[in-house]
Amino acid sequence: MKTVNTVSNLKNSSVVEYSDIERIEPSNWWVGFKNSELQLLVKHPNITTAVPEIDYAGVSIKEVHKADSDNYLFIDLDIDKSTKAGKFNIVFKFENGTEKIQTYELKPRKIAAEDYVGFDSSDVIYLITPDRFSNGNPSNDIHEELLEKTIDRTNDYARHGGDIQGMINHLDYIESMGFTAIWSCPLLTNNMPSGSYHGYAMTDFYEIDPRFGTLEEYLELAHKAKEKGLKLIMDQVANHCGLEHWWMKDLPFNNWVNYQENYEENKDSWDKKATITSNHRRTSNQDIYSSKKDREEMSDGWFVSGMPDLNQRNPFMAKYLIQNSIWWIETGGLGGIRQDTYPYSDKEFMSQWAGAIMEQYPNFSIVGEEWSYNPLIIGYWQQGANNRDGYKSNLKSPMDFAMQRQIVNGLNEHESWDTGLVKMYEGLANDFHYASPKDIMIFPDNHDMSRIFTQLREDVVNTKMALGYLLALPRIPQLYYGTEILMNDSANPGDHGLIRTDFPGGWKGDTVNVFTGEGLTDTQLEMQGFVKQLLTYRKTSKAIHEGKTIHFAPFMGTYFLFRIIEGETVVVVINKNQEPITINLKHYDEIGLKGKTLKNIVTGEGFVWDEKMTLNSKGITIYSTKEN
Repeated sequence: MKTVNTVSNLKNSSVVEYSDIERIEPSNWWVGFKNSELQLLVKHPNITTAVPEIDYAGVSIKEVHKADSDNYLFIDLDIDKSTKAGKFNIVFKFENGTEKIQTYELKPRKIAAEDYVGFDSSDVIYLITPDRFSNGNPSNDIHEELLEKTIDRTNDYARHGGDIQGMINHLDYIESMGFTAIWSCPLLTNNMPSGSYHGYAMTDFYEIDPRFGTLEEYLELAHKAKEKGLKLIMDQVANHCGLEHWWMKDLPFNNWVNYQENYEENKDSWDKKATITSNHRRTSNQDIYSSKKDREEMSDGWFVSGMPDLNQRNPFMAKYLIQNSIWWIETGGLGGIRQDTYPYSDKEFMSQWAGAIMEQYPNFSIVGEEWSYNPLIIGYWQQGANNRDGYKSNLKSPMDFAMQRQIVNGLNEHESWDTGLVKMYEGLANDFHYASPKDIMIFPDNHDMSRIFTQLREDVVNTKMALGYLLALPRIPQLYYGTEILMNDSANPGDHGLIRTDFPGGWKGDTVNVFTGEGLTDTQLEMQGFVKQLLTYRKTSKAIHEGKTIHFAPFMGTYFLFRIIEGETVVVVINKNQEPITINLKHYDEIGLKGKTLKNIVTGEGFVWDEKMTLNSKGITIYSTKEN
């Protein structure tokens, strides 16, 4: 028995603190939740032979569940609304007469539930791959107790050393660029033998990877980001874990992960041949003709051989994942969650998961990854969708892969009746299908696809058109780190390691430094300034945040889109003509701009909306009627 402290911080009582139990999750909880239930996962040798007891006012044990493994108990607690924050001991009395004691803490809540305000259409999110952004603390690059121990910046699939401190160090840059939220790829421990920088194969759902930093540093990031008006979005994974997760060596139940029997039979010589992987046929979630086999293989198959598929139909797993998300929201004071591989999990569970979070935090935001180019599929997952099967997702924000593709196609294609800008026009016209278009997340690229500059064939003007257009849409925009300086993967398009290239200036000795501008080309500096101007304007643009949207069918190689609210009209003009062209503005009379003075939000130049507009070259121009 190990005594870790002698007295708690309670004013009216004291408790001798013990830490006898190998693992208890969640490691702490809070008083004052709407839901008074808490389920503790307890792991310790032969713990099923013990009876737990608690003597603390307001806390009662409702039920104790034995797992299939003798080394787990699941304890259902009820925490009364009158319960005071404090520490208490859980006493485990074993059949042989011995006792183990674990001290547990219920903390006071620091933020009211309604004050957890998520991201919305007024935000612009900066997506960061943390290992590749900035190495703020080289002393944590290697951790001897973890499997992958090397740092090699010449290897795109090795760890490079970026960390939480690196993000903290450059919050000024992120805020000054005009971003209002940060989404970092996962920061939890990935104790995998290779590719651990990636972050999506968690081996501990309650631990910050020590190569990224500590929980205290993560909380510092959250605190300092909030001071600068930046919301912190946490990337979470409910569908799978990493093969080296601690519970894979001793699974609590016989159905803790999907196809568990196959794993148990082959785990001593596990390889890709033994894996039953997902068929990745995500449309089987909605397909009224889909076979049971397709649906099961889609949902239950492992994402890859190194990522076991979690069985959310197991009620203990379901509760574990829900509580884990709430624990991180409460611990980090989060401004949102990004949920990975959304349609791969059991979809009824995902409705339950999102519903439990939104019930607790009514102003919170969750975005789910559904990599589909079909608006019908994307719309299915959004809260408020009128789905034929009656499915209610409770998910505020799906991702708009469909519109992303149409933007790329529209700018890459030659202009004709059914190619070019019409793809963007018709793509946006699909918004009639969505329950709430302005709550969908749009992006030019992300950590899993070629950089937008590469997708647009390294055409700088087209890249500006893509960014300017999507930042004006009725959407929540997300930009990937480095987009502002035209980072690319053109040497090997689609290579994930190259897509996640180191951010110049994030490492001591870098000859190019994005944060200071040192070593950037004139083209990169000009693009960085362009993005900054757009984001700075967008911060205070009510028309873009919540205004009415009107667009006109493309003609003569141009496309006009308007965002309108009382006192402000934003005009987006996209022109694909290489030679000068004059546009008759009577075509847009219904907008009511005749005689008004507009300002180019990038250059500051004025323009009076009269009879005609001459566009001298290919590109994008964004005007506003707002005076300041």
